[in-house]
Amino acid sequence: MRPHLERHRTDRIGWLRAAVLGANDGIVSTASLVIGVAAAQASRGDLLVAGVAGMAAGAMSMAAGEYVSVSSQADTEQADLARERHELETDVVFEREELAGIYVGRGLDLDLARQVADQLMAKDALGAHARDELGITSPLSAQPVQAALASAASFAVGAAFPLLLAAMVPVARVIPSVAGASLVFLAGLGALAARTGGAPPLAAAIRVTFWGALAMALTAGVGALFGAVV
Repeated sequence: MRPHLERHRTDRIGWLRAAVLGANDGIVSTASLVIGVAAAQASRGDLLVAGVAGMAAGAMSMAAGEYVSVSSQADTEQADLARERHELETDVVFEREELAGIYVGRGLDLDLARQVADQLMAKDALGAHARDELGITSPLSAQPVQAALASAASFAVGAAFPLLLAAMVPVARVIPSVAGASLVFLAGLGALAARTGGAPPLAAAIRVTFWGALAMALTAGVGALFGAVV
């Protein structure tokens, strides 16, 4: 029988989520920071110092946050697997019936469900229970280091766009240039991420552009307010 090959996108979820979140946050936070400082009538040197500091702090914050949160998920998965391993060692008959019950709930009759459970458990009992009882699979399992590196790197790449613009354009045009280009970058990022994940690109582009514009507008208002007070 000729094999039927399909390309699925679920194996991208872990790194894609972290990379998109990092790049989006890098663009939004750095552009907002630069615009806020520019609205306070700061010099180009102040803009770049604030932007570079924000990029470094943001990248490390993203890496730490992703590592801690995904590590917590990984710890929970390992605890569930350890509990399941113990149950398989102490009461394999109950575990067999439990797995068969899951398959009955999915539409198999009881005899066939028990046969399927027997065959799967004979090959890899823990894997079968991890997948069908706990919902833990290799492509979707927590990977803290991967998530942390993807977030930090993508944040730095995203932050580099508004920083480069702030360094190149005249200071008087920093706000419209950074805001406009960043919104274009955000729309492209949202569409690309959606296409990579198999989702409609237009809705994702509109979503990230709206929230990015809102963040920049609020930060510009804060910068203008405090700049006027100073």
